[in-house]
Amino acid sequence: MEKQTLKNKLKSGVVAATIALTAATGISTEANAQTVKNVVLVHGAFADGSGYKGLYTELTKKGYNVTVVQNPLTSLEDDVAAVKVALDKQDGPTILVGHSWGGAVITQAGNHPKVAALVYIAAFQPDNGESALQWLQTMPPAPENGVLPPDDKGIVYYAKDKYHAGFCADISKEEADFMYASQGAFYAKGFVTPITDAAWRVKPAFGIVATDDKSIAPDIQRNMYKRSNTKVTEIKGSHVVFMSQPAKVAAVIIEAAKSVSVTK
Repeated sequence: MEKQTLKNKLKSGVVAATIALTAATGISTEANAQTVKNVVLVHGAFADGSGYKGLYTELTKKGYNVTVVQNPLTSLEDDVAAVKVALDKQDGPTILVGHSWGGAVITQAGNHPKVAALVYIAAFQPDNGESALQWLQTMPPAPENGVLPPDDKGIVYYAKDKYHAGFCADISKEEADFMYASQGAFYAKGFVTPITDAAWRVKPAFGIVATDDKSIAPDIQRNMYKRSNTKVTEIKGSHVVFMSQPAKVAAVIIEAAKSVSVTK
């Protein structure tokens, strides 16, 4: 009987020690866990960073540190360099977000060591050896689409008379007019430059399909995201869904921030 009692006591001690060790390990892991609070937003062609104001507001009021990159739009390499400058200044792990052409940019820039995850908003997501233009040409353009051929300087513009309906139909005409007036000059060579190091192959990726998009067909978005095993959210909205539905787009970015496991 005494031997049995001693055995039970020893067994209870081992169980208690195991529970204590597990609890301590859990506390340690929790203490070393780092919440991703930095977000870098990368705009696309026929736009500039000012369009991100609504999304910036949604994220900052929830405690996120948001940086908006102003892409030069002169080439893929120049845009990637601008994004890396912004990433270098972040104080920790960062969610890198790209809209439209900005998706190609974050695909190339996203291997930066501070990038914890990628979020694509109605965006191009090429693989190594592929360009944004290749994907744009996989389906015929919508009648509302106003992307024009390059001019004599190699700059691509969006037809002014189609800009509202084709690019941003679900925001006001006043907002669309300002967006058109404030856009950068987009050089066509960026469209045809292939990706050399696709970050979505090694970083978690989240993608938003804008279901009413007239600039990049929703099925093109779906096909890219499916190929890369990107976690997809579909939102009813135009190509600038981040302007018309900023809270819903912010929710996807926050999901990405909370889903990645980063340790100090």
